[in-house]
Amino acid sequence: MPFVVMCGLPCSGKSRRVEELKKHLEKHTEKTIHVVSDDTIGVVRNDVYADSKKEKEVRGTLKSTVQRKISKEDVLIMDSLNYIKGYRYELFCVTKSCQTPHCVIHCDTNPDVASQWNQQRGETERYSQEIFDALVMRFEPPDSRNRWDSPLFTIQVDDELPCQQICDAILHRKAPPPNQSTQSQPLSSTNFLYELDKITKDIVNIIMEAQKTSIPGDKLSIPGAKDKIEITRHLTLAELQRTRRQYITYTKMHPVEDTTKISNMFVQFLNNSIR
Repeated sequence: MPFVVMCGLPCSGKSRRVEELKKHLEKHTEKTIHVVSDDTIGVVRNDVYADSKKEKEVRGTLKSTVQRKISKEDVLIMDSLNYIKGYRYELFCVTKSCQTPHCVIHCDTNPDVASQWNQQRGETERYSQEIFDALVMRFEPPDSRNRWDSPLFTIQVDDELPCQQICDAILHRKAPPPNQSTQSQPLSSTNFLYELDKITKDIVNIIMEAQKTSIPGDKLSIPGAKDKIEITRHLTLAELQRTRRQYITYTKMHPVEDTTKISNMFVQFLNNSIR
């Protein structure tokens, strides 16, 4: 589901903005809106944010909740401080893996104003001044130049929330492409893995056998390959097997339809790797 990350100092108006956005989405779309926040998981602010270990556990719980709820349907809003840029990057990676768009809304409220709003809260909802000041000091503001903080909407206290622009960003924008390393690529044929394993293993055996009679500078012909192996030095079995594993990993991510090309591609890969 489209994902909105709220970001800002304690008591900077994030929850109020969440309600504004939620009402707009409910009025103008048929999406179901889900909100994940410190309150929904029962965070006791002064207890958690005074202990780095507890705070880390809370971030993990929030991230796990997001991972469970996020999908390509409906809208998910995360209403929390999200003040660490590395954590916002982790959330961005979650959206990439789910192939859903996201945006960041930064409630850019002056610390003095946020402190006054904090003092106006009830005792159970108020941050202690010591905790509040520490969170202000640790806050890492989002930067639209970072892909995990973009698109970024920076909202001042008196600004009107650009609800339509936010909707366009999360509902009508293409999702970021997933990391190739985390995606299962379709194989181009049912026997692709078998052929890939067999052909590369045979080539390694041919090279090891040929090195018994060859000298540096020789060019070795490989069955099924137009290019030749350029033997510039003695190659150990461990080195060849390591290069073979690298080639197999790469080829799994970029499979070819014609398995007869595997031999020549592996020869080219070897020539570039063993120089």
